[in-house]
Amino acid sequence: MAYLQLKGIEKFFGEHRAIKGIDLDIQPGEFIVFVGPSGCGKSTLLRLIAGLEHIDGGTLSLEGRDITHLPSSKRDLAMVFQSYALYPHMSVFENMSFALKLAKVDPKVIAEKVNRAADILNLTPYLQRTPKELSGGQRQRVAIGRAIVRAPKVFLFDEPLSNLDAALRGQTRVEIAKLHRDLGATTIYVTHDQVEAMTLADRVVVLRDGVIEQVGTPLELYDKPANQFVAQFIGTPQMNVVPSAQLPAAAMPLVPPAAQGGSIGLRPETVVVRQDDQGLVRGRVDLVEALGAETLIYVHTTEGAQLVARQSERTHLSPGDAVTLDLATGQAHWFDSSGRVVTA
Repeated sequence: MAYLQLKGIEKFFGEHRAIKGIDLDIQPGEFIVFVGPSGCGKSTLLRLIAGLEHIDGGTLSLEGRDITHLPSSKRDLAMVFQSYALYPHMSVFENMSFALKLAKVDPKVIAEKVNRAADILNLTPYLQRTPKELSGGQRQRVAIGRAIVRAPKVFLFDEPLSNLDAALRGQTRVEIAKLHRDLGATTIYVTHDQVEAMTLADRVVVLRDGVIEQVGTPLELYDKPANQFVAQFIGTPQMNVVPSAQLPAAAMPLVPPAAQGGSIGLRPETVVVRQDDQGLVRGRVDLVEALGAETLIYVHTTEGAQLVARQSERTHLSPGDAVTLDLATGQAHWFDSSGRVVTA
């Protein structure tokens, strides 16, 4: 039996059906990441699990116990929000211990739990400071520490790194991964950042318009997307998707019958830019992004398609240069006219 089970979960806002019958089984100790475009329902689904929104249909179970209509305080879950939601007049220690004090936990136990969480999160030197004396990353760690001291059965994170700068996001992402490994806690994490999803998750749940498009490990979603939407959503830069009609005549025999009128999907690393005329596709360079460890080359083909190639080598190409492209069609993903995957 699943540790946390969602069966037919629905949510309505007036006549709008925001969550459309979600089924999901989460195992103990898993790190699950919800991703999807803005408005897909990922934060709403997290709030339904947390008890911050009323579930209009379906059931939610934790360790076999129905918690569908239990208040948030009775669900044994802890949530970390995008905004830190710290009490500005309280010290770090007081912020982290507040929920335990309300529950009338023994002060010695409170001190032990707070000190342990502070040690895990490298917050011990800051326990007597107030939030205004902390950096953004430290404030977010305090919010995480407040969840840790409650020792919940499930941690819920709602885009916790969105307010941090790029360097702090990377650092705090590593800390969250280490924290999950050390605590072994079941974690559900909402993000719009694919790097967070790919690096943190045991399994990724891709949502669109209130339904699950695909669930799988990060590499399963990258290598075997269920449809064109998942294929283009996972991966940075996103997968090249070219209508089969925009392929050169020499490539037409490669198009599977079911993909006629559909499209071909190629990851940027499967597109090779050549400076001779031996490639399958002809085009001109639109843009070169030299990122140091890798180079991204954007090419506009003769047939009107836009393709991006990723390579580890640096290049002397400039916008306007004529090039040809080799396409690793053996690694291509083919889609029919409705965006469903077809086999070659």
